[in-house]
Amino acid sequence: MLDFIYYPVSAILWFWHQAFGYVLGKNSGFAWALAVVFLVFTLRLVLYKPFVKQVRTTRQMQELQPQIKELQKKYKNDRQQMTVEMQKLQKEHGFNPLMGCLPVLLQVPVFIGLFHVLRSFNRVGGGGGFAGFGHSGGMTAEQNANTANYIFSPADVQSFLSARLFGAPLSSFITQPAAQLESFAHWGGMPSKVAIAAVSIPLMIIAGLATHFNARASVARQSAEAAANPQAAMMNKLALYVFPLGVMVGGPFLPVAILIYWVSNNIWTYGQQHLVFGKIEKEEEEKKKIALERRAQNAPKPGAKPVDVRKKQAAAKTDGVEDAVEDAKTDAPQPSQNGSKPAPGAKPGQAKKRSGNRGRANQKRRR
Repeated sequence: MLDFIYYPVSAILWFWHQAFGYVLGKNSGFAWALAVVFLVFTLRLVLYKPFVKQVRTTRQMQELQPQIKELQKKYKNDRQQMTVEMQKLQKEHGFNPLMGCLPVLLQVPVFIGLFHVLRSFNRVGGGGGFAGFGHSGGMTAEQNANTANYIFSPADVQSFLSARLFGAPLSSFITQPAAQLESFAHWGGMPSKVAIAAVSIPLMIIAGLATHFNARASVARQSAEAAANPQAAMMNKLALYVFPLGVMVGGPFLPVAILIYWVSNNIWTYGQQHLVFGKIEKEEEEKKKIALERRAQNAPKPGAKPVDVRKKQAAAKTDGVEDAVEDAKTDAPQPSQNGSKPAPGAKPGQAKKRSGNRGRANQKRRR
């Protein structure tokens, strides 16, 4: 039913096993373990952009919390209107709540697909996936080893059964029934529960601690208002303590390869969070810096009086009108003094100068 998930997951796992098997050997447990790790890295790389959008959506949601609270308070008695106003607010700010959970939703089918493909390497005595291969009651060890597993050939299935990671098969788990463990007997020998526990328990502890520290890093980046929200506080406690404990409790029922998947997924998440959050924080610092520079440019210089822009514009208009009037007076023809005509040869508009000596002679005569 979910072949559209199982085949792509098995194809990516097959590719990385071919790459590492060429160097380390096809039956190497480390080659198969690295194939699982790089399967995780490949899928997380595909989901990188949705993860960045998830982070931006989460931060945007924290910024809109005050406005959301105001709407909830204003329309607390009108649910329909509150929904309309919330949608309007989200549309104005380009906010999409779906982007906040999309990467997590996309990882769920990947986890299910990997879990199914890994369990389908061992279909003995009611193991995983046997019903999809036309068997209603499980396979014998011989049938299992000679039956393909999606894109993996029977030779690949035998290689996986033969692979050991410190003595533990990758599809084995602590609580695995003895009937299923017998399927490994002809391919690398019968594994012991002690060897499986010695590999699984450290992986369980690392996976639980990695889950806790990832959640701690996410909680530390939340704003004070978001952390004060009762629902957010409850989710934070679940992420910090319940989910890591769930990995520890469920670890004995998970194959070694799934525990490797869990550890590598958390390691990728931890590094990716620091990279993405650091990048976004730098962008926000640059925006703040540019805003401060603009304010500094528009602000008056030290000691200068603030200028009223409206008065300055009004004064500029008045000066323009006065200049226009003066220009009009200057360009108009000037009448001669005492009604006399201008002297012959004089240029139009040129005023006749009075001699300064004439005034001095008149003063001497009076004396």
